[in-house]
Amino acid sequence: MPEYPNAAYFTRVPDWVCEVLSRSTRKLDLRVKQRVYAREGVGYRWHIDPNARSLEAFVLRGTEWMLIDSVFDDATVSLPPFEAISFYISDLWPPQALHKAVPELEVEEATPELVQAAK
Repeated sequence: MPEYPNAAYFTRVPDWVCEVLSRSTRKLDLRVKQRVYAREGVGYRWHIDPNARSLEAFVLRGTEWMLIDSVFDDATVSLPPFEAISFYISDLWPPQALHKAVPELEVEEATPELVQAAK
């Protein structure tokens, strides 16, 4: 993009899109957006799934998305349109130490006075 537009959206079709899948956006990303991207002529589409620790890369052939490759865990990634570089997919995930369970907080039972005051 020669100049970054000062707008809420772009009118220029990108060569590549990358979607980070989440519980709240998965259906939208996998169904609706992929059809829009194909219709508009986006050349490459990647899906990053943090829960599965995976990356899927697709290329647009005509109006159909073709899977290039699926990469998991700590594999090396070197996929179009960025095949000139490589990185470890594990670099996308936070360190394991950050995934420790958060201890549950003890909640004191509300007194009748607090319940009445809240009404």
